[in-house]
Amino acid sequence: MDETRPRISLVVPAWNEERWLPRLLASVETARERFDGTVEVVVADNASTDRTAAIATEHGCRVVAVARRCIAAARNGGARASTGEIVAFVDADSRIHPDTFGVVDARMRDPRIVCGATGVWPDRWSPGIVVCGLLIWPLLAAARVDAGVVFCRRADFDAVGGYDEAWNASEDVRFLRALRVLGRRRRPRQRFTRTFGVETITSMRKFDRLGDWHFLPLIARGTVAAIFGRARFNRYARSYWYDESARAEPGST
Repeated sequence: MDETRPRISLVVPAWNEERWLPRLLASVETARERFDGTVEVVVADNASTDRTAAIATEHGCRVVAVARRCIAAARNGGARASTGEIVAFVDADSRIHPDTFGVVDARMRDPRIVCGATGVWPDRWSPGIVVCGLLIWPLLAAARVDAGVVFCRRADFDAVGGYDEAWNASEDVRFLRALRVLGRRRRPRQRFTRTFGVETITSMRKFDRLGDWHFLPLIARGTVAAIFGRARFNRYARSYWYDESARAEPGST
């Protein structure tokens, strides 16, 4: 075993995340201190125009420039530049639990597991966010996937070809489903695992910006777009997740 190789590479796709990235990286440092192993942090700078790359560098992260504005491409670019035995992914507007790396390490030592996720918890609640959660969580459970810190072995990331860059959104669900299929084909079978007790806290910035009930009609529009094929779904996804004016924070200019 190469003792100089990181046990875990944490990949953070980031586009104009100067406001949120310091909070995430502070939580990562706390989790590193609790973990008896080496963690490499790779920030995939997805064509940012703010101080995202500079902040990542100041915090000792490896910064990888990914020019194509696509979150799947950013995840893939960061993962392929990383060197850890395990690759894990988390969004820049998150905070990880202090015990995250220890739990990820333990799950990846289990040969019955092919991949996993920590799950997420909102950084605030409201009636609208509760209703959205009640609609989304059963769908994730039915698909046997989840969000938060997503993790797998590097060899399995390579085996499924990483994230599908043909899609502007839902790439995370497709990635975990591909890994689950890979695990089912093996003998003995391997499965997806949802960890408990180390949930990732994620920001409700879209709800802050667009209103606590905005996601309900969005789900309906997304479902209709998906029915009409990838091109229409990608247009819908780009208008919500990639439009800079929609992304702007309250009070920003």
